[in-house]
Parts: sequence; structure tokens; C-alpha cells
Amino acid sequence: MLYSWLVVLAVALLAVRAQAIYSSGSSVIDLTPSNFDRLVVNSDEIWIVEFYAPWCGHCKQLVPEYQKAATALKGVVKVGAVNADEHRSIGGQYSVQGFPTIKIFGANKQKPEDFNGARTADALIDAALAAIKSKVKGKHGSSSGGSSGGGSGNADDVIELTDSNFDKLVLQSEDMWLVEFFAPWCGHCKNLAPHWAKAATELKGKVKLGALDATVHTLKAQKYGIRGYPTIKVFAPGKKDSDSMQEYDGGRTGSEIVNWAMDKLAENIPAPELIQVTDKKGFTDGCDSKPLCVVTVLPHILDCQAECRNTYIKLLKDMGEKYKKKMWGWIWTEAGAQPELENALDIGGFGYPAMAVVNAKKMKYSILRGSFSRDGLNEFLRDLSYGRGNTAPVKGAELPKIYKTEPWDGKDGELPQEEDIDLSDVDLDEKDEL
Repeated sequence: MLYSWLVVLAVALLAVRAQAIYSSGSSVIDLTPSNFDRLVVNSDEIWIVEFYAPWCGHCKQLVPEYQKAATALKGVVKVGAVNADEHRSIGGQYSVQGFPTIKIFGANKQKPEDFNGARTADALIDAALAAIKSKVKGKHGSSSGGSSGGGSGNADDVIELTDSNFDKLVLQSEDMWLVEFFAPWCGHCKNLAPHWAKAATELKGKVKLGALDATVHTLKAQKYGIRGYPTIKVFAPGKKDSDSMQEYDGGRTGSEIVNWAMDKLAENIPAPELIQVTDKKGFTDGCDSKPLCVVTVLPHILDCQAECRNTYIKLLKDMGEKYKKKMWGWIWTEAGAQPELENALDIGGFGYPAMAVVNAKKMKYSILRGSFSRDGLNEFLRDLSYGRGNTAPVKGAELPKIYKTEPWDGKDGELPQEEDIDLSDVDLDEKDEL
């Protein structure tokens, strides 16, 4: 009875082994659910992994070339194979839809790259060496502050897009989007990657940058007519539909992408609102989450009536329009209405109107020393936009107290009326005293 059972077991094991298309002595490592994570995902080694089916004719034709590559790469890059017909859980995990499918598990084991080159030993070896180079450059870039020309960007700021989340994230948003359609094996895409990350980091909060693997998410790639890689499409801010798209025609460096996006954004965004500070909310609405906040203190209404004040307000709005792509906040208050704000920024002591530009995150400010004129303001704000100009710390290292005041009614100011004194009821002695 025991002998019969052992015979059945041996036959079963031989049958299972017969399904593998690589022999036990091959340099190709047999991968299964029990060893895949340990050998591939959790290791520091680069792996080339073939997902095959024993009955697949193309898989059988690949065997000699795949074995040559495995032998040549031994000790350099690991080469493995998964019977994805039997171990469907692994194939499903990596979206394997046909046989043979070859993936390269390089620097990012969670996002293996598809191999789409020729199915020859030479092509496989070249892909393996490219993966090694990419991994080494990635480590060098992270330790030296980024690859040459790429700048310092965070790849996490690039939003991963798929067929299933594209409409929700892109089309149903009010944000402006730049979307890169790429292929994992594309050299130009790899060259673009650090620049794309740099631009995504610099544009964070203003323009969203996404990336869609067009070799996997083919529905959107076909929808937008993607024929080469990388292809960049632009989705303007505001309401969109499936056809709300235009071509990107800018450069491919981080700074060129940022400048192009900001110029395009400026065409679509309104000028910033100029807010009168009459309470704390007005101050935070005007300055909160802004890179810089332009604070202006205008003369008291009795010193500068409605026509005079409106002239200054128009000048400020014109400056806001000119520098709107900087996404600054713009606020104003009347002289003496917010004394602690004036004191914290050291403005107003030499007359009105006065201006200071505040960086609320760093608690620093720059003060206008020149004339409060179109040329004077433009020179001052232009220097700040280029990162020039002297700064000083905000007094107390915190934003000042804001007092609740009445908003301006748009009218001229009036002196308080003196009360008339009726002398009819006053006796003669009191009249003499008066």
C-alpha cells in the first residue's frame, strides 16, 4: 500500500516537473509562489523574469536564447522563470496577459519594467546591463542631489495614472494637468524622469503632473492617439471633458517644463483678489498658503480721499495682474487700522502708502524703499520674483494680531461733526463762562 502511494507521488512529481520548460541544471531559476518574494522582491539583485506557459509555442522557441542569456549573466544579473499557467497568482499580481511576458525587476521592485525588445540573448543581455546602469545612476543621483541636469525633485510628487483613475483624477478636477504617456523600456522616458519629478515638485499646489504607462493602460493611450514615447498632453484648468486636451510644445528640462506650465497657467487664471484686511479671516484668506504676501498700507481716507485711494488700488490690481503667475497674496489696510501689523513689518513710520512683502513660512519680509509708483513697485516686485532683495525677520517671529475694523464703503472720508450748543436754556452766568 505504501509502495503504491509512493509510486503515485513520484509520477505526480514527474508530471509537475515535466510542465517546466527549463531543466533543473539550467541557469534559469524556477520561481514559484513560495520563493518569489524572497528571491526576487526582497533581494537587492536585479532580476529578469519570464512568465510562461508550458503549452505556449513562442515560449518554447524562446528557451535556447533565454538560457544563453542566463548563462552569460550568471553572477551579474539573476534570470528566472515562472510557470504562470500553473502559478496564476504571480502572473495576476504583475498583470501578465500573454505568454511569454518578460519583466525586469530593477531598482524599484514594486514596479518592474516590461521587456519589449527582441527575443534574443543579446537583446536580453543589453536590457540587463541597462538596468544595472540605471540602478547605479539612481543611487548616485540620490546621494549627490540628483542626476545631472535633473535637479532635486521628488518622484512621489508625480501622480501615477491608470485607465481606471484617469477620469476621476484628471478630467473631473479643476486643476491643470500635464500628463506624460511613457513606456518603461523607453530611453527618452528614462532621461525625462528626473526632470519630470523636479517639475512636479516645483509646481506642487499649482499644476499637477502625472505619468501613465501606455504599454499597460492602453485604453487612455489609444484615446489620446499615443504613437511615440514620451508624449506629453496638457489638460487645462477648469471644467473638462474627454476631449479637453492640447499638445505640450515646450522643452524637456525641469526648468523649461515649469516655465511653460506657469506661462500656460497664467493665460487661464484670473488676477489675484486684492483684499482689505478688516479681520483675521481677511488676513489669512489673502496670505495663507501663498508663497509670498504683498501687504500695502494706504493713507487714511481723510488724507487721501476716494479718488486718490482708488488710484492706488488700481495700481495694486495692475501689479497683481502682472505678477499673477507667481500666485502671491495681495492685501491692503488703512493707515493706523492695524498698528501691530505695521509694527511687525516696520512700515508706515516714513509715510504712506507703504508696502512690505512677507514670507509667512519663513517669517521674513522685504520692505519697499523706493517710490510707490508703477516703476518703483515693478522694480521692487521684479527683484523679489528673482529671489533678490534684502529681508528681515518679522518682529516676534509670529504673525501680528489683527483687529476687526469696518470695511471701506468706497466714499470720501468726513470729519466728525461738532455738536451745536443751544444757549436758550443757559443762564447768564453760564453764558459768560462759555
